[in-house]
Amino acid sequence: MRISQLEGHRVALWGWGREGRAAHRAIRSRLPQLPLILFCNAEEAADALALGDALLSVETDATAARLGAFDVVVKSPGISPYRPEAIAAAAQGTRFIGGTALWFGEHANAEGFADNTVCVTGTKGKSTTTSLLAHLLRAGGHSAALVGNIGLPLLEVLEPQPAPAYWAIELSSYQTGDVAASGARPAIAVALNVFPEHLDWHGSHERYVADKLRLLTEAKPRIAVLNANDPILSALRLPDSDIRWFGSEDGWHLRGDALHRGGRFVMDTLSLPLPGRHNRGNLCAVLTAVEALGLDAVALAPHAASFKPLPHRLQTVGARDGITYVNDSISTTPHASLAALDVFRGRRVAILVGGHDRGLPWDEFADAMGASAPLAVITMGQNGPRIFDLLEPVAGEAGFALTAAADLADAMQQARAALAGEGVVLLSPGAPSFGAYRDYVARGRHFAELAGFDPDGISAIPGLGIA
Repeated sequence: MRISQLEGHRVALWGWGREGRAAHRAIRSRLPQLPLILFCNAEEAADALALGDALLSVETDATAARLGAFDVVVKSPGISPYRPEAIAAAAQGTRFIGGTALWFGEHANAEGFADNTVCVTGTKGKSTTTSLLAHLLRAGGHSAALVGNIGLPLLEVLEPQPAPAYWAIELSSYQTGDVAASGARPAIAVALNVFPEHLDWHGSHERYVADKLRLLTEAKPRIAVLNANDPILSALRLPDSDIRWFGSEDGWHLRGDALHRGGRFVMDTLSLPLPGRHNRGNLCAVLTAVEALGLDAVALAPHAASFKPLPHRLQTVGARDGITYVNDSISTTPHASLAALDVFRGRRVAILVGGHDRGLPWDEFADAMGASAPLAVITMGQNGPRIFDLLEPVAGEAGFALTAAADLADAMQQARAALAGEGVVLLSPGAPSFGAYRDYVARGRHFAELAGFDPDGISAIPGLGIA
């Protein structure tokens, strides 16, 4: 859907975060006379009204009846279309889309493709993968945009002048369906992995998987770059897309820490600034996408050595008194916590787990702790008690310390006590920050501050935007 197609329709905005504000600006840039209703909370309402937009009205109660009065509702990504009021409004004919759909609609060519777009999704690793893609493209002398879920809404870069040669776009499971709804097809879509996450937004694991895969099954990219080692992705059949596999022996893959293109050794990856073997494996996804763009991936691969890691993702913030502090606040699934522990295998580690409870199962994490546990596990947050109860019988058999903390500050004190002056305090909570913090960034900043480091020095995302 193009923005111009909203003209003559009853249109509302739902949500006034950064995405909502970007949608308002983009619509106004094309349709200055279109009446708009904004649904948001009271604090956001004051901010919106301060703009002085005479054709923008604000309401604070997004009921099914009110939402159902509109032809189109442009909603922020964090608002689930599976909420009862949204389902009821959709049944009355309301169409719910996001800013991502509007951006892709504006960038479709005559054949329906959004030229030079590389969309990256996956349960884990998508931010680092998207950033690494932009980094390698720029290292090759090409202008590239690093945008999307990583921190820069697409509608904030609706029509940049000059336009970048390539778009590296991170998409969450909240946004993948928007690409399908846009009517435009990505040039390339990269899918890294799929396992349970965001069940509170999607409602079930099955719907999460289906929504995540809509980027492939419904948006129908020209080329799909897929992980050959993911059981869900490896089973996909995409008749409308050319599939390029990574992680398979005839493509880009790792043999131990050695990077290969088919049978050709390219370089060793152990020294690369990509913490965790899963991130080094995702380098294979990036290089497969680079090849799909028609570029020389073998020549660009060594530039991964100059990549700057992203904040809040297995980020070492510093060391004090014999203890290293690692901020992995982006970790919102138990799988992510296990991957973080694997990075520090063989070291004395106290891991801090728990946060907002989305109902994800922690049984696999508990089984892993029974086989190979860190020195200490400290639980916290809303689902902390549930994790603690699951781990308690395992801790006795496996011999790791298990304690419960009231909050992050208490958890860090307990972690330091357990390590006794030697080891790693690893914040990899495996759960969102909702409730205690505004977002994972605020949680990571507080972790750095509690560890005695400047939170402003750890939060900037290198390379965000167009360069």
